[in-house]
Amino acid sequence: MKWMRERDLLIAQTMAFVQSVTGKKPDLTANIDVVASFEAVALVDAPQPTAVAAPMPDIEAMLAETIVTKIEPRKPATIARSEPKVDFQSEIRARVANFRAHQERFNREREAYCSATMAKVHASLREDPVPPRLGK
Repeated sequence: MKWMRERDLLIAQTMAFVQSVTGKKPDLTANIDVVASFEAVALVDAPQPTAVAAPMPDIEAMLAETIVTKIEPRKPATIARSEPKVDFQSEIRARVANFRAHQERFNREREAYCSATMAKVHASLREDPVPPRLGK
């Protein structure tokens, strides 16, 4: 049920904050309850002290050392530039040639399929000279 207690504490703290922002005089009994409940939670949830505390490192010295060692001057990037007009023209020529090759292949396949189909039709007409009667 710890989450319910934390939720109630958060609601009470929020209400106290709203009252302080709006300028209303806070309800003294509500504030006493909030402070008492905060103290109770702090006692229950507080970490137990250890026997030996480690000394605090010198943060400023660590940051200065990190900044000095990490920053390196940037070298200008070398970009190999070629004539863009020539590149675009050669790319367009290659794409057009590829497109034409595909179209020619499709035309050959279409002609071959049509020839094969018409050959089958002519062969069936030669075998059976009288067409079947339609209708009636």
